[in-house]
Amino acid sequence: MRIMLIAAALLVSACAQTETPAPDPAAVSVGAELEAMAADGREIATAQCAACHSVGEYGESPNPQAPVFRTIFQRYDPAVLEDELIAGIRVSHPMPDFQLNPQGVDELIVYLRSIQEPPPVTH
Repeated sequence: MRIMLIAAALLVSACAQTETPAPDPAAVSVGAELEAMAADGREIATAQCAACHSVGEYGESPNPQAPVFRTIFQRYDPAVLEDELIAGIRVSHPMPDFQLNPQGVDELIVYLRSIQEPPPVTH
């Protein structure tokens, strides 16, 4: 009988609803904002860069001299790349002229951060 009472008590306590804290609205807002920025950044990458660069999470760049975006931060510091995109980037391979405003650059950088592969492990 005692075992049945213990089992019943455990069952009742397991079924009791526990309150889960409500998500922090600020955290939800920031997460949603970053997702929206990344989506806008992907649109910019697709419209402005995909003719030469692989802008997604897989595939090779149409122009073999253009680095794939998923590993771009292995070559460029994000802050330096951001400044260069605003100023008009000059790199070793030919790039067309393009204009990005600071907000567009921020969105593109957020998108690039979202698709980065970890660097290869070297021994």
